[in-house]
Amino acid sequence: MAKDQERLKAQRFVALNRKARHDYAIVDTLEAGLVLMGTEVKVLRRGEASIQDSFASGKDGQLYLFNAYIAPYMQAGTHLQHEPNRPRALLLHKKEKNKLLGAVKREGLTIVPLSLYFNKRGIAKLELGLAKGKHKADKREAIKQRDWQRDKARIMREKNR
Repeated sequence: MAKDQERLKAQRFVALNRKARHDYAIVDTLEAGLVLMGTEVKVLRRGEASIQDSFASGKDGQLYLFNAYIAPYMQAGTHLQHEPNRPRALLLHKKEKNKLLGAVKREGLTIVPLSLYFNKRGIAKLELGLAKGKHKADKREAIKQRDWQRDKARIMREKNR
């Protein structure tokens, strides 16, 4: 338990996909590495990235992150520049990759990036969620529950004064 808390404290989030937990019911999560260029790492350390509209999918037996935006690094020359929205290969163990791709094929689930961060060792990691899409009614129910929890906490605070 202490190791998990230490890991969470050391994480420096670069980009979060807050909308993912609203739009999807997350079934399982796991951590993946990214194949990045040097200029991309420098931009990530400055926090200039977005994974809001991105997704992960299989291509040629490999898992890739599509549509993730990492801003260009202006201090680099044009020949060293990276493409901002290029597909980036994800680094996973074979067993994890097969589990994800199998769940997508069998159950129709989606692989959604939840957060992009640097771990305790300073390596860029991507938290992936195996997700099932929510219907509009499910989203409304989640909003109702969140509002009720907020109201309940406010009532308890006022009662204890």
